[in-house]
Amino acid sequence: MPELPEVEVTRQGITPHLLNQTVSALVVRNASLRWPVPQVAQNIVGQTITHIRRRAKYLLIETQAGITIIHLGMSGSLRILPASTPIEKHDHIDMLLANGQVLRFNDPRRFGAWLWYELPEENHPLLARLGPEPLSEAFNPLQLQQAIANKKKAIKLCLMDNHIVVGVGNIYANEALFAAGIHPQTPAAKVDIARLTVLVTEVKRILALAIKQGGTTLKDFTNADGKPGYFAQKLHVYGRGGQTCTHCGNLLSEIKLGQRTTVFCGRCQTR
Repeated sequence: MPELPEVEVTRQGITPHLLNQTVSALVVRNASLRWPVPQVAQNIVGQTITHIRRRAKYLLIETQAGITIIHLGMSGSLRILPASTPIEKHDHIDMLLANGQVLRFNDPRRFGAWLWYELPEENHPLLARLGPEPLSEAFNPLQLQQAIANKKKAIKLCLMDNHIVVGVGNIYANEALFAAGIHPQTPAAKVDIARLTVLVTEVKRILALAIKQGGTTLKDFTNADGKPGYFAQKLHVYGRGGQTCTHCGNLLSEIKLGQRTTVFCGRCQTR
């Protein structure tokens, strides 16, 4: 599933091709995504794209008339292609540009979304209650401490809660907790400010590195140019249950936490 770095890499990849371009047509071949593609999505036709932003795992394509909100879901991808490129299976939506290119949305599992909303987008139900961006100054040790105060649930689950901080999905939560030496099952409220400071630093470092590396290619993700991300080569714990710890040589443990696979080192992550 594309996580924040993969979505950010996609944003960076499509931006030079979309910015200041006029949308000539929107072709919806299959409107049955996670939520039905609304007819008002056609409002973008004739509009000029002014900004391409990311909020959490949502891509926002802005025009003066409103915003197209895209979520890649479990297996979605966006490609910039010549408009004449033949259609492939699961190519559900084309945003045709006046310059002869097309933004093509492919989603085999159809858990993604393609929505329309008028400004301001902060009022949209999917965006209104989101926490701070992890790479922004708004995500800091004091903010995190306040957000998890009195919470008994595991720190890993809090780190993946989009009301606390957005975009820290399963891959990067595993990696950040390992780097910070924090056991993923530790009750959130018991993690002191010193350890939260390290954790926030590691979240920012790891996400920034993953973006620089083009994301993490597991099963589905490729970037907007079709090239894979390379952060998988940097993973220390995720997907390595039962293998040796890269730091101490101990065997890594694998459990289910919040129905998500969690891998950690019982020797390095004791706090």
